[in-house]
Amino acid sequence: MSKVTWYNLFIFFSGGINGDSVVQTEGQVLLSEGDSLIVNCSYETTQYPSLFWYVQYPGEGPQLLLKAMKANDKGRNKGFEATYHKETTSFHLEKDSVQESDSAVYFCALSDTVTGTAGGS
Repeated sequence: MSKVTWYNLFIFFSGGINGDSVVQTEGQVLLSEGDSLIVNCSYETTQYPSLFWYVQYPGEGPQLLLKAMKANDKGRNKGFEATYHKETTSFHLEKDSVQESDSAVYFCALSDTVTGTAGGS
């Protein structure tokens, strides 16, 4: 069975004037094909942000994987999903069965819907 490598960079971002921040799972995660995945993403903000997951495959630039624009929205794409939980300030990325082709860097990000500023990790 092939190994799936998840490179989850941990970069704490402070959004400056609004104090927005996003923190996600740190470091590299090794899984086998068919394993389930949860990559944690928590955020702090004084606004009502839109939330995003980006993916960067080897040799490519980052691209949008999924998004949620308001509380309780569920983003879905390529077997991945994440639910915007306002109460727990979380937007965890999940997939029931990973494939070797899922090996990439994953970024959680937020965008302030009032000011349009963006933050991410």
